[in-house]
Amino acid sequence: MPKTDEPKPHIPGEQVEVSRSDDGHGAVVSFRYDAALIERFRERFPRARWSENTGAWFVPGSTADRRVEVWLQGELSKQLAFADERGRDAFAFDPIESEYLEAGRDLVVRTPFSRTIIEQLRRIPWASWDSEERVWRVPFRSFEALRAGWLSIENAARRAEPSERKRRREELKRSPDFAEIKRLEAERRRKRLPFASSQLPPFGRPMTTNKGVVVVTGSDGELADAEAIATAYPGTRSTGDHVWVFWRWPTLEELVRIWPARQSPDSGDLQRGWWQPTLDDLRAARRKARSIKRAAATKVARANTPPGETEAAIPAGSRQEERKPSTSKIVPG
Repeated sequence: MPKTDEPKPHIPGEQVEVSRSDDGHGAVVSFRYDAALIERFRERFPRARWSENTGAWFVPGSTADRRVEVWLQGELSKQLAFADERGRDAFAFDPIESEYLEAGRDLVVRTPFSRTIIEQLRRIPWASWDSEERVWRVPFRSFEALRAGWLSIENAARRAEPSERKRRREELKRSPDFAEIKRLEAERRRKRLPFASSQLPPFGRPMTTNKGVVVVTGSDGELADAEAIATAYPGTRSTGDHVWVFWRWPTLEELVRIWPARQSPDSGDLQRGWWQPTLDDLRAARRKARSIKRAAATKVARANTPPGETEAAIPAGSRQEERKPSTSKIVPG
């Protein structure tokens, strides 16, 4: 009889995603439908329940995300080891040569701070932020995904170099449009938005606008000038009377309490300029709110650190850093 290979665990589709729930009391696990995988999953986590709202499984428990990740590691240990070897061979055959990339037990990305780079690396499966070394680490199994986005990462890194930032600032100051740019920046710092006086958003709750998810705090009834709307807020419909409303960024607690919209905004919502946040809107806003909260905790921790102590004395959970969210993407090897 021909020799048969040992059966391998099957992971459907492209990936399995595991993330900590917003309240920290469980884990959210999502993957495409696969009867065999669901059977093994429910056997391992009998308390897991399906959520129609999120289209994902919820596993209760403060350590649920770690327990699910350990289970997934067992499911995919052989596939991941093979994928790492294949990625290491691909790198050895055709490496990425860059001053911003180092190869060791994994691929280390070390660049100046850039939001573009952070967003690019967050899209790469298994990429993670190393808070001790302050670098991004990418396992070899994700080499092809890193290569696909490397041009954007390297270009953003060069633009983020201090000397390049200084050069652009000097060029901007000599630009004939510098005064207009300063005026627009001053307008944006006022944290106000124009809305039709007959279609004002609800005050005091998170809503999605052209600025993102914000909380409208009120309005003094001042009419918005049409020229100011056209220059500073070009996406706003300018017909009819508009008034200025003031806004602030929502807190993480406010974003956790609100339910997402069941459907995407329609053309009327987009013309109006505000709508109930979708699940994608809330995920992005919560990530931003967590970053703001960490930054505030870092500032307090540093202010309370006695002179002479190093940054290592600051609790790791309160350091201001751009981390990858607690999300694992499992990609078949």
